[in-house]
Amino acid sequence: MPGLLRSVWDEPSPADPPRRVWRDWVLFGGFAVAVVCEVLTRPDLPWRWFAGAAALAVVPTLLWRRTHPLAAVGAAFAVCGLGPLVTGHDLGLNAFVFVVFLAYAMTRWGGGRQIVIGSAIIVAKLGFSLLMGHTGWTDTIGGFGILFAVTALGLAVRYRFRARQRELDQVKLLERERLARDLHDTVAHHVSAMIIRAQAGLATAPVNPDAATDALRLIEAEASRALAEMRGIVRVLRADEPAGLTPTPRVTDLHDLAGRQRLGPVVDVVVEGDVDDLPAPIGTAIYRLAQESVTNARRHARNASRIEVSVEADESSVRLRVTDDGEATPARAAGSGGFGLVGMIERAGLVGGTCEAGPGPVRGWTVTAVLPRA
Repeated sequence: MPGLLRSVWDEPSPADPPRRVWRDWVLFGGFAVAVVCEVLTRPDLPWRWFAGAAALAVVPTLLWRRTHPLAAVGAAFAVCGLGPLVTGHDLGLNAFVFVVFLAYAMTRWGGGRQIVIGSAIIVAKLGFSLLMGHTGWTDTIGGFGILFAVTALGLAVRYRFRARQRELDQVKLLERERLARDLHDTVAHHVSAMIIRAQAGLATAPVNPDAATDALRLIEAEASRALAEMRGIVRVLRADEPAGLTPTPRVTDLHDLAGRQRLGPVVDVVVEGDVDDLPAPIGTAIYRLAQESVTNARRHARNASRIEVSVEADESSVRLRVTDDGEATPARAAGSGGFGLVGMIERAGLVGGTCEAGPGPVRGWTVTAVLPRA
């Protein structure tokens, strides 16, 4: 148990809590108006002006509930707990229900210390009101139940968001690994060619045995060392997979996508512009994005008969567009968990481009990527 308490106590706050937005001001204004209206329409409420002033004094804590959750909870529940010492009974203002937003924000955005201390403040307030006779057992148990449900909801949303972020980070890391593998295979292919040429030069060195022999020996030694060091670095990313020496796919290989699967929708590939001298990372990224898009279309596009892949290259950029004529499905509308698109966006971003996906204007799905030529 001490270890569990220590882990809870040391729980960090979520990074970058949202700042105030227009919805916060609407919430603040709505409860402020609710307090004023309740005070004006309930003349039978004892100490109603004092209760209204106390409520208006702590309503602004709604604006700081995410950035300063403990301070907001402490201020609101301190007023709710100490106010009855003046009036002799519970303040009885229904508008004080806004404190549930503070309790939720505390467990959603607070750190472990803030959650523990804030929970202690809430429990102390409810227990103090019960002991002083300001509230009965029914109201106290009901208050405990509501606040427990709200704080539990905040914890559930907090850890669900964390799990989602962890999955997204894994997808991004996987895409970085794939990019590293593609780059490694490309460089390994060229370096291997250097070695072969150097060895061929050594074989013909008797014709010119002086400078050529020394130069070729240096080329072979440096290329072999570079290839060995690069394999050692990338082996960690490859999960012990052997290094490939074949060239990585390029834009010119897109036509192979049409013949990979005989069943399913027809794949049409159109390439316009000069793509022969594209840098290897750009050409490989275009191919991988198109490959992922075609795979997703075949998997999720219901009743699709055609998938169109078009590439347009100009002097500064390369534009990829993949469309299909299938029907929308719930799985596809949800992005298949969102990870395929996240990986594509990560791949495009790593080479300085952008990638977007969404429903087509009439039907089907459209993926658009724009990558810089350099």
